[in-house]
Amino acid sequence: MNKKGHVLNAVLLAIGLAYILRPSGDMETFVTIAELFVPLVLGALFPDVDTAFGKHRKTLHNLPVLGVIVAYPIYFGNLQFVWIGVATHYLLDVVGSKRGIALFYPVTKTEYGLPVGVTTSSSRADALTVVITLGELAALAAVQYFLVDLNTGTPREAVAAVLAGLPV
Repeated sequence: MNKKGHVLNAVLLAIGLAYILRPSGDMETFVTIAELFVPLVLGALFPDVDTAFGKHRKTLHNLPVLGVIVAYPIYFGNLQFVWIGVATHYLLDVVGSKRGIALFYPVTKTEYGLPVGVTTSSSRADALTVVITLGELAALAAVQYFLVDLNTGTPREAVAAVLAGLPV
């Protein structure tokens, strides 16, 4: 995917996730859209920073980097939704692009992707981005409604509650 596709994904995620977290459709929902917009867009664009200094789709497109980004807000209590932007960036590149990403770099340079992907210049790229985003929103809704409240205080509190077996 290209930058336009990742931003489209993040914007649609901000809107959809806001309605998952605050389904009333009132001002609180719109405030939530505004709160989610920046972290999701930053997270969606972050992995492509490696185009300036590293091997694109290798240096910042791998599971160890995702692990650090997921762990950061657990320990520091901020950037709660940035990891969703990063994870969905990876998913878009694996599912939506022909090339895939090197998930296990630097251990191996092998790039993984699905055969349904399109080239970044394809006229079908935006439509595929929307379809993938709908799948991501369905997964986030399942997490929200059946596993853990994505909007619980800080991620550290949510993880602690899940580990303790407490309702969140």
